[in-house]
Amino acid sequence: MNFDFTLILAVLALATGLIVLIDLLVFAKSRARINAEKKEGELPAKQPWLAEQSSAFFPVLAIVLVVRSFWFEPFQIPSNSMLPTLLTGDFIVVNKYAYGLRLPVLGTKMISIGQPKRGDVVIFKRPLRDGTIRDEHAGLTFIKRCVGLPGDEISLDGQVLRVNGNVVEHQEISIYPGEAQSTPVQPSKLYSEDLLGRQHQILLTDMPRLSGSWVVPEGMYFMMGDNRDASSDSRDWGFVPEENLIGRASFIWMHFDSKRDGVVAWSRIGTPIH
Repeated sequence: MNFDFTLILAVLALATGLIVLIDLLVFAKSRARINAEKKEGELPAKQPWLAEQSSAFFPVLAIVLVVRSFWFEPFQIPSNSMLPTLLTGDFIVVNKYAYGLRLPVLGTKMISIGQPKRGDVVIFKRPLRDGTIRDEHAGLTFIKRCVGLPGDEISLDGQVLRVNGNVVEHQEISIYPGEAQSTPVQPSKLYSEDLLGRQHQILLTDMPRLSGSWVVPEGMYFMMGDNRDASSDSRDWGFVPEENLIGRASFIWMHFDSKRDGVVAWSRIGTPIH
């Protein structure tokens, strides 16, 4: 089940805030008057339990909502599609203001700060698959690398990726050894890729999939996983609209994988994401 944690936070913050406001405007003065009339030694009238709890929780909820909506948000990597850059079990921090400040829940952009650059690792809401009316995965949070910007022509022929006619060079490093993974990794080779000036690593297999050519429309972006032959991405379900963007992956703050000896990979903590 896909829970919208920001929506839950917003509802709780609104509810507790309203309770605090009503108590302040309606009941606080009468309590103060009653307490002023009480004789020495009599117990003062207390704030109702619900108002007391709301007063305690509202500031915390409001701060978390603001930070999560406008600055940073945690995200857990759910699959192997971004290997070797990100492992299943990585917990990352998402920079929410990299692509503009948006209203919580509604997602309406208030301030435009920047746009994705080619090579950015981007978190977004997956769009509806092209040509479909119903899509169970539409609206889920995905993470991929931005390969195509508005107006770019992208083509993929086997293992040869081109952007605007320029071949994206990649050099083999080794057979990918894999790491402890909750999901098995298919046999792959590790490559260093130069995405027109952005260096990163990718995985390729001997059985390339999802070839084709695409022209990225205005206001859209073309996303691909670094684990090229094991990724559901723009080659499969289409372009990502600008309004679906959530933020840019910043760094890994924790890695937890029950398949790994020791469970926690301490060496990955604090690793920047390129």
